Amino acid sequence: MNSKTHLAGIGFGLLAYGIWGFFPLFFRQLAHVSPMDVLSNRAVWACLFVGLLLSLRGNWGKVRAVFRQPRQFAMLALAALLVGSNWLVFLWAVANQQVVASSLGYFLTPLVNVLLGLAVLKERLNRLEWISVGLALAAIGNEIITLGSLPWVSLILAATFGTYGLVRKQVPVDALSGLWLETLAMLPVCLLYTLWQSQQGHSVFVTADTSTALLLVGAGILTALPLMAFAAATQRLDLATVGMLMYINPTMQFLTAVWVFGEPMQSARLISFGLIWIGLFFFSWSAWQKYRKLG
Repeated sequence: MNSKTHLAGIGFGLLAYGIWGFFPLFFRQLAHVSPMDVLSNRAVWACLFVGLLLSLRGNWGKVRAVFRQPRQFAMLALAALLVGSNWLVFLWAVANQQVVASSLGYFLTPLVNVLLGLAVLKERLNRLEWISVGLALAAIGNEIITLGSLPWVSLILAATFGTYGLVRKQVPVDALSGLWLETLAMLPVCLLYTLWQSQQGHSVFVTADTSTALLLVGAGILTALPLMAFAAATQRLDLATVGMLMYINPTMQFLTAVWVFGEPMQSARLISFGLIWIGLFFFSWSAWQKYRKLG
């Protein structure tokens, strides 16, 4: 991997995590819509949006190639299940004033990425990276002690997105084609849910509120953009680096939860975030040293 590829990967990662960091502000506007309704709209509109991009770029041949390789499509279907579950829990957290918990989940995700990288991909960490992992573990322990229980929202978000990153990294499909296939794989579940809701007299995709309808369409487009950037980043960076860049997203979510939404924040939890940021400093220092060697 050369320095330009590495720098491009970091750029894609920063773009993805920056957009995700603003998600609580956007999806709080849809708090009056059930999380599964929002998820269904995100999947459908993202699929249509990415399909349009594929048509404009003439890339349908790459999609057809995946259909001829059942293992690749199965891996993308698994990725869709993981990221869809992640979306659903995140939407529930935003609608139920649990953005601090969601930010913790995304703080935990880099640790999941690092552990998966070590166990599955046999990636290696240097001394500085191990220090950052140790500090992250200490932060997690402090969180559990502070809360007095397992933070299930945080743990589900971390496990699903961390595993999604691992699965997506192992599928040699370009970002655009992969995302279209992932959203396509979600549609059967969304369709079954829509049919069930229609029998209850509820319409998932039709609303009398124009602003809500526009937000739901926008949710699909906003869903596609960071996922494309994330997929591009995973193809250019090792999983540990992808994971540590993830701190941008939960930091933005945490600040939004405390300063904008006014969610309660125990002073003991500040220790956790302090430990995590010190760990991020060590990992960033290590990443910079790697980049200089590549140059």
